[in-house]
Amino acid sequence: MIQASMEALYISTGVVALAEMGDKTQLLAFILAARFKKPVPIILGILLATIVNHGLAGALGAWITSVISPDTMCWVLGLSFIGMAIWTLIPDKIEEEETQVAQKMGVFGATLVTFFLAEMGDKTQIATVALAAHYAAPLMVVIGTTLGMLIADVPAVLVGNKFAAKIPMKLVHSIAAAIFAIMGVLTLLKAEKLFQ
Repeated sequence: MIQASMEALYISTGVVALAEMGDKTQLLAFILAARFKKPVPIILGILLATIVNHGLAGALGAWITSVISPDTMCWVLGLSFIGMAIWTLIPDKIEEEETQVAQKMGVFGATLVTFFLAEMGDKTQIATVALAAHYAAPLMVVIGTTLGMLIADVPAVLVGNKFAAKIPMKLVHSIAAAIFAIMGVLTLLKAEKLFQ
């Protein structure tokens, strides 16, 4: 039980940290850092927005496992992970309106609102749903995906565009996609064994 929880934590942290590199919310972190030049409220806004957003995603993942049979869940998760692998290879672009929201809310409020909205339906939120359903350990998954977001976004806030220019984004995205693909194939193999 503890080993499965720790695996959920480690995999969730690593996959989301890699998937977040070059993601629109990381780009949003760069933009907010450049605009406001106040890293502490930006980081706190990212943290709270991620906890709420991924907490809801983790709860959804846990709920899904309670209403879908294990064999069907394996097929859905396997295909979802393969879909995430493909999606991870597609570069994100930041929407301009996401950076224009909440001007009177201060740096923390603007970060909280824009990050929460930008993360809705984003690949890391969808990954949180799938990982929570896969591991049946939603709390550890949410902790892991939140840590993954912070691992990717805090340096973006602190160092800015200089840091991003030195990271080989194609390689990072390829590694994240490979992890999702492997998880998908292994889950589909498990689903196939359930049907035998």
